[in-house]
Amino acid sequence: MTPIAPLIETFLCETLARQRGVSRHTRDSYALSFQLLFVFAAERLKVKPSALTLEQIDAGLVSAFLEHLEDKRKNAAVTRNVRLAAIKSFFHFLEYQQPASLEQIRRVLAIPFKKTDRCLVPYLLREELQAVLDAPDPATRDGIRDRAMLHLAVCAGLRVSELTALQVEDIDLQSMSIRVLGKGRRERTLPLWKPTATALRAWLAVRGSRYPRCSSTSGESR
Repeated sequence: MTPIAPLIETFLCETLARQRGVSRHTRDSYALSFQLLFVFAAERLKVKPSALTLEQIDAGLVSAFLEHLEDKRKNAAVTRNVRLAAIKSFFHFLEYQQPASLEQIRRVLAIPFKKTDRCLVPYLLREELQAVLDAPDPATRDGIRDRAMLHLAVCAGLRVSELTALQVEDIDLQSMSIRVLGKGRRERTLPLWKPTATALRAWLAVRGSRYPRCSSTSGESR
């Protein structure tokens, strides 16, 4: 029997983090998926999670776990597919680590994803969006900061993780652009609207940065 604990540790800490350079957010999502799977398996098999073996995590158990997510935890099909994607990624890793278990691995990888509805993405009217941008108080330091962040998020279409990871040196007001390191470590340069540049200038002036670029060594973002 093959203990699963060292395999999952190698997958999360070595393969994902060091070899693939997967983001911390993705690793945390994968870790939560495995935590839920192992708790379910331990209760079903009447063993401790640390005592689980690879041979016990077969297609039947994984399928039962996915049904448990939807029936007992009331997870949507989208969440079910996220958990299954993490499990399949782990089993793809096992293909090269555990050749004696290839048939078991093949059966798990054959579990299909569920089809999900693609809903129309809601959006704000221009007046509603302007109300959001104008909500922060420009007479306060926090208001100036929040206004700059909202303008950046709207102008560049940034994810929250991209917005919070933005550094001052990524902003170039002279060329009216910003450099963004996005999902999958893909880097892109985006133009700035004039109102966004104005909001950024106000924030940089308040936080004491040099214009147009800052070479601060403090590492403070935004």
